[in-house]
Amino acid sequence: MGSTQPRVEQGAKRVRAYLGGRLVADTTRPSLVWEIPYYPTYYIPVSDVRAELTDERSDGDATTYTVTVDGARAEGAARRRADLPELVRIDWDAMDAWFEEDEEVFVHPRDPHTRVDVLASSRHVRVEVDGVTVAESSSPRMLFETGLPVRYYLPKTHVRMDLLEPTDTVTRCPYKGDAQYWSVLGHEDLAWSYATPLPESRNVAGLVCFYDEKVEVFVDGVRRET
Repeated sequence: MGSTQPRVEQGAKRVRAYLGGRLVADTTRPSLVWEIPYYPTYYIPVSDVRAELTDERSDGDATTYTVTVDGARAEGAARRRADLPELVRIDWDAMDAWFEEDEEVFVHPRDPHTRVDVLASSRHVRVEVDGVTVAESSSPRMLFETGLPVRYYLPKTHVRMDLLEPTDTVTRCPYKGDAQYWSVLGHEDLAWSYATPLPESRNVAGLVCFYDEKVEVFVDGVRRET
C-alpha cells in the first residue's frame, strides 16, 4: 500500500544546508512538507542540490541516497518520495548546519503557522512542588506558542534557587534556542531557562519556567488545570 500524500506548501525563504563546511544544497524554492503533523521538513528541488547523490536504494515508495560533497559523506541522508519526484529531502540531523536566509536554524524548519509571543504580565503566579512553594511572582513573562500551553517565565529572584539543582540536560528549540534544566526537590528536570534565547524569544532570557504538567501552578489564586 502506498504512502499517504502529505501536506505540501511552497516556501519563500532561501535555504542552505552544509556538511563538513561544504555547501550541500542552496535553494530559493524550498517546499515545506508535513510528513508528521507536528512540524514540517524541507524538500529541495533536485536541481538545487550541489552534492552528489549516490548509492541509490529504493523501497517502492521512496528512494534514499548517500550525500557526498568534496570528501564529506553522509550515508542515507537524502530521500526522494515517489509522489514528489522533483524534490529531495536532506536529513536535517545529518547536516552540520542549516540556514534560512542568513540566519542559522536548529532542530527543524520553522513552521510558518507557528507564532511565539512573550508578554509582560502582572498576574500573580505561584508554583508548588510537593506542597512547597518554590516560586512566586507578580511580574511573570507569559509565553504563548501556537499549539502549546501558555508558559510562565519568572525572574530568578522570585524563585527558590536554593531548592533547584542544575542537571546536564540541554534541549534545543527552533523558536527559543538552547534550554538548561534544574531538578527541583529531587524531581528531575522540572524547570528550565534560556540564557541566550533566539531573537523572537529574547524577553525570556535568564527567566525560569516550570513544567506545569508536573507541578502545581496557581494564577491569581486559582490552580491551573493541565
